[in-house]
Amino acid sequence: MSRVIVIGGGAAGMMAAVSAAGQGHRVLLLEQNEKLGKKLFITGKGRCNVTNACEKEKFFENVISNPKFLYSAFSGFDNRQIMTFLEEAGCPLKTERGERVFPVSDHSSDVIMALQRMLKKYQVEIRLHTKAKQLLTVPGQQKIRGVLLADGTEESADAVILATGGLSYQTTGSTGDGYRMVQEETIGHQIKEPFPALVPFTVSEKWCSELQGLSLKNVNLVMREGKKEIYRGFGEMLFTHFGISGPLVLSASSFYGRCRKKSEVTCELDLKPALTTEQLDKRILRDFEENHKKQYKNVLNGLFPAKLVPVMIMLSQIPPEKKIHEITKEERKELVNLTKHLVLHITGTGDFAEAVITQGGIVVKEVNPSTMESRRIKGLYFAGEVLDLDALTGGFNLQIAWSTGYLAGSSIP
Repeated sequence: MSRVIVIGGGAAGMMAAVSAAGQGHRVLLLEQNEKLGKKLFITGKGRCNVTNACEKEKFFENVISNPKFLYSAFSGFDNRQIMTFLEEAGCPLKTERGERVFPVSDHSSDVIMALQRMLKKYQVEIRLHTKAKQLLTVPGQQKIRGVLLADGTEESADAVILATGGLSYQTTGSTGDGYRMVQEETIGHQIKEPFPALVPFTVSEKWCSELQGLSLKNVNLVMREGKKEIYRGFGEMLFTHFGISGPLVLSASSFYGRCRKKSEVTCELDLKPALTTEQLDKRILRDFEENHKKQYKNVLNGLFPAKLVPVMIMLSQIPPEKKIHEITKEERKELVNLTKHLVLHITGTGDFAEAVITQGGIVVKEVNPSTMESRRIKGLYFAGEVLDLDALTGGFNLQIAWSTGYLAGSSIP
């Protein structure tokens, strides 16, 4: 029976603590906030998308960084197992569109309460308002011996699980402390530079701000660096005062970090993906023929949302007062092309305050994927977002937290 310290009371940390205590270890859980699960509380707009009920192959298609590293962790504690775990802990679940799993109550607090019940069941000692400052090793040995707290006291341990999260949602305590602790000379872990992921884009087009608040459903988006396609997706997006957001854009942003930025990065929108270019041309031609005496500015409401009409008129460069019967075939073709290929130039992303997750973190080649133990320091384990692991939206990132947390806790001898 070992004494285990878990640093971080988020999803990964709570799961790691339950898992380690379930093996019979004495566990101390340190959390710098006034309560556990602060970030978990706001995930999924407060509903908490706990996992995704898809098949294994589909799950790994949604993992962006280092999916192979995750195989062992997922196999040991997968999406079915977290669902069973939470339901048995008193949190009934439901599965919605896209296989997304939520608590029946739609309250993230029920997920946190279920985890707290399990922490209590296994007699995990919880210390809130307690900040870890440094990892302590045995002098002259690459072996963990405990944790130095911010108040100067030392806590000894046979094993330490670091689950401090990334840099996103810094108001919840994700301030990159874990990165700093493992980079100290005595520990010596490498960090892949963290940057925001699942985050809105900023664009150079000034007209975007005129569309602020406009949501478009069922559009195609292709992101390119120069001519090279980086991402292609279908779904819902939103125009903001600085650029674009929404589920489709957040997914695209997870691939943005892979761009070398040697060429300009663009997002091309197909506003009518259900129609081929020929079908769209026929549709517009039909609208034009039915309204041939009207002015151009009064004919597009059937094709686009009202807010988008002035922008499309401006971009098409057809004078708004021009009569429909005066519009040339070339001008009409240009409108068709614009609708199928609306290009936005990406200038960057929002910052960590707007990011759902952090991409980057502890380099996984320095971590044993079968145990989550450091390959550098014996007795030091990692779980959750502090690692260079991330996925798309839909419950996949929380599953990474559950799986790595469970494996770290259950691997301690």
